[in-house]
Amino acid sequence: MLRGIAKFERTHRSWAAFLDDQAHAESDSHWLKGMRWDGVISRHTTSALVQQCRRLRVPLVDLNDCPPYPGVHKIRPNNVAVGHMGAEHFLERGYKHFGFCGYSNDGWSIERRNGFVEAVSLAGFTCDVHDVVYPGWLDPLWDSQQTARIAEWLKGLPKPAAVMACHDMRALEVVEACQLANLIVPEEVAVLGGNNDSIRCELAYPPLSSVAPNSLLSGYTAAELLDQLMAGKKIRPVDLRIDPVEVVVRHSTDVLAIPDRVVAAAMSFIREHACGNITVDDVLRQVPASRSQIEKKFRQYIGRSPQAEIRRVQVARIRQLLYETDFPLKKIAELTGFEHMEYMSVVFKRMVGESPGEYRKKLQSGRGK
Repeated sequence: MLRGIAKFERTHRSWAAFLDDQAHAESDSHWLKGMRWDGVISRHTTSALVQQCRRLRVPLVDLNDCPPYPGVHKIRPNNVAVGHMGAEHFLERGYKHFGFCGYSNDGWSIERRNGFVEAVSLAGFTCDVHDVVYPGWLDPLWDSQQTARIAEWLKGLPKPAAVMACHDMRALEVVEACQLANLIVPEEVAVLGGNNDSIRCELAYPPLSSVAPNSLLSGYTAAELLDQLMAGKKIRPVDLRIDPVEVVVRHSTDVLAIPDRVVAAAMSFIREHACGNITVDDVLRQVPASRSQIEKKFRQYIGRSPQAEIRRVQVARIRQLLYETDFPLKKIAELTGFEHMEYMSVVFKRMVGESPGEYRKKLQSGRGK
C-alpha cells in the first residue's frame, strides 16, 4: 500500500508525508492537533480517528478491511473475489473435496468464505466449513487449541482435500494441524492462505501458497482519492473493492489432486529432496512399490515419470533462484543437484526453451518496466 502511495506521489506531485509507524493517531485523540494536516490515509482506522478528522475537517481515506464509517471514503479488498480465486486455483488442479477454515465473527473472513463456497458450488461440489469466533488476539495457548481442533476436522475430510484459510496466519494453523494429524501437505491436504504475507508464507513448511490482494493498487487509489479531496473536490463517500491479483503458488498447493497414497508419498519425497541429486532408486526406497508399479502410477496420476518429476522440481527451483538471487550459474547448479553447470544449462534449455542466462535477462528487463 505504501508503495502504491509513493507511486502516485512520484507521478503527480510531491507530498510532505509523515508515516505514523506507531499508530498514535488511531488512539490518541490529541495527536492530530500537533500539526496542520491536509489529509490522512489510514490502514487501521478507529472511531476516535474518524471523529478527530471530522472535527479538524481533515479529509480521511480508510484502507481498513472492515465495514465503512458513515461519510468516510473506504478502499478494501474484494474478499468475495479472493475466495473465488482460491476455489478456482484448486478446481484447476482437479480437486473434488474442499474445506474452508476461517472466523465466524469477522466480515472479511465471512466474505472470503462465501466466495470460496460459491465458486465450489458453481462447479458442482460442496465445501466443509470450519469457522470459529476469533477473540481478537493470538497467544500460544489459543493457537495450540486451534491446531488440535483443526486436526480433528481435517481427519474427517475426504482425501485428497483442498483447504483455503481466511488468511495466512490461519493457513499456518492448518499446516501445523496437518502435521499433528500425520497428513501430508500438499499431497493429502493442499493448503491455501490469503493476503500473501510473503515472510510468513516462506517461513512455513512447506512454503505456503496464498491469494495476493492488489495492495499496490489500493494504495495508489487511496492517494489519488485523497489528492482530489485535498483539492476541495466534493465526492460522495465511496466503498471501493479492489480485486486480487493472483495466487502466488508455493509448495503447499503445487501439486495435482492425487488419491493414491503411494504416489503422494513419492511426490512429497521428490519435492523435498529433488535438489539433493536423488535418483528414482532413492524414491523407491521410500515407498512400498516396485519400479514398474511406481512408473505406471506416476503416468496414471500425473502424466509423467518419476525421473521427469525430479527434473521438473529441479527446474522450478532453478527458475526461482534465477529470479530471486544474483547467484552465478555454477552456484545455482550446486544448489539444485547438478554436478556440472553445463549439464544444468542443457536440461534447463530443453525444458524451458531458453538458456538460464537468457531467462534471467528477460526477468531483469521485465522488472525494470
